[in-house]
Amino acid sequence: MQGGSIELASQTNAVRNGPLPDLVLATDMTNLPAWLALTRGTLPARFRTVLYMHENQLTYPWRPGEKPDLTYAMINWLSQLSADTVVFNTAYHRRSWFAELPNLLKHFPDFNHLELIERVESRTRVLPVGIDLQEANRRQEGQDSPLILWNQRWEYDKRPDRFFNLLYKLEETGHDYKLAVAGENFRNVPVEFEEAATRLAHRVEHWGYLPSRKAYLALLQKADLVVSTAEHEFFGISILEAVQAGAFPLLPNRLSYPELIPAELHAACLYSDDEDLFAKAVRRLELPRTAPPSLRSAVRKQYIWPVVARAYDQLFAELTIESAAVGQ
Repeated sequence: MQGGSIELASQTNAVRNGPLPDLVLATDMTNLPAWLALTRGTLPARFRTVLYMHENQLTYPWRPGEKPDLTYAMINWLSQLSADTVVFNTAYHRRSWFAELPNLLKHFPDFNHLELIERVESRTRVLPVGIDLQEANRRQEGQDSPLILWNQRWEYDKRPDRFFNLLYKLEETGHDYKLAVAGENFRNVPVEFEEAATRLAHRVEHWGYLPSRKAYLALLQKADLVVSTAEHEFFGISILEAVQAGAFPLLPNRLSYPELIPAELHAACLYSDDEDLFAKAVRRLELPRTAPPSLRSAVRKQYIWPVVARAYDQLFAELTIESAAVGQ
């Protein structure tokens, strides 16, 4: 976030003789005003900019013992101020950002420009990330033990301790299941995974990062139950991927998850606390079933790429038409 705009500007300036953009889409990891300043001799005086907030550095949880560095949250805010349109991946993400933003700006003794919050919020949209369309889960009744899936990052904010505590309790109470733990970790592997790899070795069907996209999708096709115990989630791509492949989801009744699941399925798919999660997991192990057809249909209608791409195309077309109409 500190140096990326320099490299991106260098690459942009290297193609100064090529076609000029009508619109630029930047992610929240980009220092947009810095990039705009560094490319001012190459790009046209005016073009549309869209900032996509897949995550943010203000409400993203810090690791235990880490001291928050508000510099990165300010990069997000300055980028939002610079963009013509700001897009969030979920309504939950948008709400949580604007709820916390005043507290960030109030750190300044003066000139905190709180009045700009409403102006920026008025030019925001919510557009999800797209996922690939999957075929139905291939599990047949009477097949092997139900397969429980973890397919998220191996990070503290996904609360693997809660996930493995659920599995230990299922083990202690005599419930049969198989376990697949996929995902990736870019730093140190949380100790919970090391302990679980030993304690649950007899349950493991897969453990670790998969070598290819094809292998990952094949694993999703085998999963019966996908569980999230996350403390933080702005969207939930991996959960939707598993659901689209047929896995039944058990998710916290908070964060972005209530948006992903149709309201009529909240009672079946969302849990309120650890006891509720255990009870719902037991039910799904005793009565295995794939994701309800209505849930998979809802995912297809809202989140597969052909649908999502059309929404992006429409937004970009609107912005470029507006730009042309005012002679920019």
